[in-house]
Amino acid sequence: MVSAFLDMDKRQTIASAAVKASTELFPERGLGEAWKPVRDKCYVAVSNYLSTSEQYGNDQALHRDARTATAAFEKSVAELVSAAQSIDAFYNGNRAHLEQATATMSTIPVLGQQARTAAEAARRALSDTDRRYCEYPSVVASAEHLDAAVAALARAERGERADEIRVEAERVTAAAAALTEALAQAPSTQRHAQTTVSAVSTRLAAVRTRVDRLDPAYSALLREFNAASSADLVNNSSRSREHIDNAAADLNEAMQALDVGNPEHALALMADARVHLAEAEACVDAVTDRLTTLRAVRADPTEKERQVRFRLKDAQMFAVNHGLVAEWGSVLDAQLARIERAAASLTGTHPDYWSYVMQLDSVSAFIAEVVEKMRTQAGRR
Repeated sequence: MVSAFLDMDKRQTIASAAVKASTELFPERGLGEAWKPVRDKCYVAVSNYLSTSEQYGNDQALHRDARTATAAFEKSVAELVSAAQSIDAFYNGNRAHLEQATATMSTIPVLGQQARTAAEAARRALSDTDRRYCEYPSVVASAEHLDAAVAALARAERGERADEIRVEAERVTAAAAALTEALAQAPSTQRHAQTTVSAVSTRLAAVRTRVDRLDPAYSALLREFNAASSADLVNNSSRSREHIDNAAADLNEAMQALDVGNPEHALALMADARVHLAEAEACVDAVTDRLTTLRAVRADPTEKERQVRFRLKDAQMFAVNHGLVAEWGSVLDAQLARIERAAASLTGTHPDYWSYVMQLDSVSAFIAEVVEKMRTQAGRR
């Protein structure tokens, strides 16, 4: 009976430790609940074992009623063996996961120590670096994140929650790496910022030159075409100059940031300046491209129409060749009427060429959507 108890107790100890590891590290697996019936069976077997040992554990009691004692011993042994078998069945049924959980749990203390070692190395690098770099926003933020991560790891270790320790250790390691990377990048940040400021300054001058062409182009639009053709561009001149002014202000502030040793702020300002310059260029392009487009349409109004008619004919041939006329034939045929209405709108001394272009572009886009749907449908057949 003692041998059966020791054997079961050994198995239960191993299984319990593995279940505890699984519950802490992988609670979603739910093995803690699955283990309870097996654990309870072990508790009952142990309780009966202790009761039997106490009742018949001395020679006097054993000799007074040997038959009853033997039956009690055999019953206890059977319960202990059955409990051991239940442990084996549970463990073997979840062996791969339980062994993984046990192995992972054994690494938790190591993970914590490794994380602290990485944090200490990053802090030493911070203390040894040039004081100028320590004031860079990226370095300051990385150092603060590392301190917060180390504090969170300490709290997790005090709570002895393996899953929390693992997560916080990973965060400490990542934060230490981020600080190390920020320190490594710091020496080149000044040079990078200087180069960027120079490049943005050159681009600003180029965009100013382009903006100077906007007003003459807009005036040409008003002189040569229907006023409706440029109504949506009326504010482009003021908008482009506003973006230019904002970019120039960012550039001046970036130069000041460089002078006081804050290249990261200068780079952030240059990112904003580039956005403003891109917006200014878009305002210019919208006007100059509109003028180019309308002049081309005025020179040959039918060219745009022929392009869309060809796209429509190509789509209709696709429908015929793939047996899709029943589904899409009438839809495509209806686009011909839209093309003809657009062409008929070009009347008067100053036709609205832009409305004509927009109508045909809408038809073209619709045809493209239909073709894509037909390709998908044909591909499924």
